[in-house]
Amino acid sequence: MKIAFNVAQLQAYFVCGSQDVPGQDLVAVVKAALAAGITAFQFRDKGANSQLTAAQRPVIARQLRELCHAAQVPFIVDDDVELAVAVAADGIHVGQSDEQIQQVIQQVQGQLFVGYSCSNLAEITAANRIGGIDYYGSGPIAITGSKADASPVIGLAGLQKLVTAATRPVVAIGGITEDQLAAIRQTGAAGSAVISMITQSQQLQRTVTAMRQA
Repeated sequence: MKIAFNVAQLQAYFVCGSQDVPGQDLVAVVKAALAAGITAFQFRDKGANSQLTAAQRPVIARQLRELCHAAQVPFIVDDDVELAVAVAADGIHVGQSDEQIQQVIQQVQGQLFVGYSCSNLAEITAANRIGGIDYYGSGPIAITGSKADASPVIGLAGLQKLVTAATRPVVAIGGITEDQLAAIRQTGAAGSAVISMITQSQQLQRTVTAMRQA
């Protein structure tokens, strides 16, 4: 059974791959995050620091999908349509420099919901004209160490402009800390997508609860 998209899933959106948890077991990290109450999980395993081989990636992805489904949380794959389809993911998330968005929408043909990274007004305006996208990921809100090719920081004022221009729900991304959660919500964003705020949290339950309550 697929989990359909709904906007509440963007409240506490966890993005993670093996490169984000060096020395730890990715499956255990995701299990703990699900237990703490995350509302969506994106499997983003890429880059030189990934700990997984090409053969291991679909195996781990299937395990994570099972865990997510047991918790009734959508399992989203970053920028890999073939993997997403192979493991029966719920959603796919693509960036501006990843595969062409129209091509992705055509490939998934409504089997998966689609998230799209938009970090400025031109990108939002162009994306608003494309059918088949379910939500936008917009940022970075602050300087982020998790993404080598991150766009320029837009801050809360920039986020506010994008949320106002967007015809779809927006999840804030990039360098977010707990003390920004309430301000992010005040922009009208549907939630926050984070890596290190969860992987480095000393009090995981409190962190995820704060995301959901913001």
